[in-house]
Amino acid sequence: MKLLSIAATLVIALSAGVVIGGQVGILSGKTPENLGVNAGKLHPPSLNPNSVSSQAALYPEHPQREYASISPLTYSGDGTAAMSKLALILKSQKGTKLITSQPDYLYAQSTTAVLKFTDDVEFWLDGQNSVIQVRSASRLGRKDFGVNRARIEAIRAQFSS
Repeated sequence: MKLLSIAATLVIALSAGVVIGGQVGILSGKTPENLGVNAGKLHPPSLNPNSVSSQAALYPEHPQREYASISPLTYSGDGTAAMSKLALILKSQKGTKLITSQPDYLYAQSTTAVLKFTDDVEFWLDGQNSVIQVRSASRLGRKDFGVNRARIEAIRAQFSS
């Protein structure tokens, strides 16, 4: 019984330590240096199942291609106006900060409320194909438990309405 009490105390202390660590920024990770568009491509999906990319098919040998695959955002009319609308949506997202806003590229950081994990979210206006390419990736952790996909789908729902 005493061993069980010690184990419970350790679990509580460890949990509290993780929450406190998150609150002081230990779990936010470093901003990647390789973001942006290069030769018409956003950075590839992560090597772990913790990202989504509308350009995953461009990397056929990538181990997370299937997991990461997500449709780009579609728009009709003016692409620059579509990106402006998207920027407003990102600014309204709780825990999301728009870092870079250009006519054809948006970069935002989304941070979870309690543990302060940060994800990098990118949108590129692919005018040639009349779509907005997307990529959302966790900085830390092996899995994202579908958080990046859910985020992009929520943004898509707002964008489409």
